[in-house]
Amino acid sequence: MEMVNQYKAAVIQAGSEMFDKDKGTDKAVRLINEAAENEAKVIVFPEAFIPCYPRGMSFGAVVGSRSQQGREDFTRYWKNAIQVPGKETDRIANAARDAKAYVMIGVVEKDSETSEGTLYCTVLFFGPDGTLLGKHRKLKPTGSERLIWGEGDGSTMPVFDTPYGRIGSLICWENYMPLARAAMYEKGIQIYVAPTADARDTWFASMRHIAHEGRCFVLSCNQYSTKDMYPEDIASRPEIEEQPHEITRGGSCVVNPLGGFIAEPVFGEEKIIYADIDLDKIPEGQFDFDPVGHYSRKDIFHLEVDETKRT
Repeated sequence: MEMVNQYKAAVIQAGSEMFDKDKGTDKAVRLINEAAENEAKVIVFPEAFIPCYPRGMSFGAVVGSRSQQGREDFTRYWKNAIQVPGKETDRIANAARDAKAYVMIGVVEKDSETSEGTLYCTVLFFGPDGTLLGKHRKLKPTGSERLIWGEGDGSTMPVFDTPYGRIGSLICWENYMPLARAAMYEKGIQIYVAPTADARDTWFASMRHIAHEGRCFVLSCNQYSTKDMYPEDIASRPEIEEQPHEITRGGSCVVNPLGGFIAEPVFGEEKIIYADIDLDKIPEGQFDFDPVGHYSRKDIFHLEVDETKRT
């Protein structure tokens, strides 16, 4: 495989077409095309871009009971989750092929192997030939996310060898799991994709730390969403009305292997953020710190990862 050491990456900070997988796929294809027109070779979307990250919605759940209105909202969410593979992934694959780019996109995946009743927060990986390379399911949904998403297992923790570096992903607060990060480092990750729904200042400190710790490039991608993006007729609309107009402020960024911003966090708008990647910066950083090489002390520490598929 011939490596391309210098290229352009695109981090797509955009809001979802809430609860509408068809319009969400249309928007994803349009944004892939735009990034390709600007010569991006690696294109990253936020967490749960299709159909949405339903921030601010309780789905009518409190300890010990669920409301009928919440069940109706969840059913609408479930109907707009996608199967993998399926017609939506086919469209994104075709867009990746036309763009001749690697595309990573956050989706809500409907479990098509068993009852279909469980949803997963998933990142899909597409190659420049239109191949669906694989997926990563979020290992541990955070807080109330556990009401709507199941837990992934170790069988979907891939790192892919590409001409643009070894690419893998952890989603949102998985990036706070030290052993999950260590598993990514052990696989030699170079392009560390971190789709998220977190726009707090502490998130950016973590992205800089991970890049510096892993001696890798970190592409962090969040949505920019506003209250008026939510459908008027969802049962939880009164909860949304209590939210600020700007529900997710963005904050997408790109960090180099020494922890410095290539593209600083962007707030308050939908925007495609471009960054020039130079893979030679990785060995420059590894000169004095390689977390799974000369700085690992494998005579003392041992990491064991169970990548068995659980049925």
